[in-house]
Amino acid sequence: PQDDREAVRLFRLAADQGVPDTQFNLAVHCASGKGVPQDDAKAARPYRLAAEQSHADAQTNLGTHCAMGKGVPQDDAEAARYYRLAAE
Repeated sequence: PQDDREAVRLFRLAADQGVPDTQFNLAVHCASGKGVPQDDAKAARPYRLAAEQSHADAQTNLGTHCAMGKGVPQDDAEAARYYRLAAE
């Protein structure tokens, strides 16, 4: 069986070191409520950190959060920017 809380703890350690894949995984867990209480605002920060390092999945997910106003202010222009980055 998986221990989602332990996974989140480890993702946080690696995310703090700037590892984009773990920043993305931490964001997914925060957004879905796996191992931590669901919190779109807490998901936005690691999505943004990973997106700024050209992580395409993070760019796509952050674009969706911007388009829907999930944890960040709703902003179609910002959403489009992240979608374009992910497509490059």
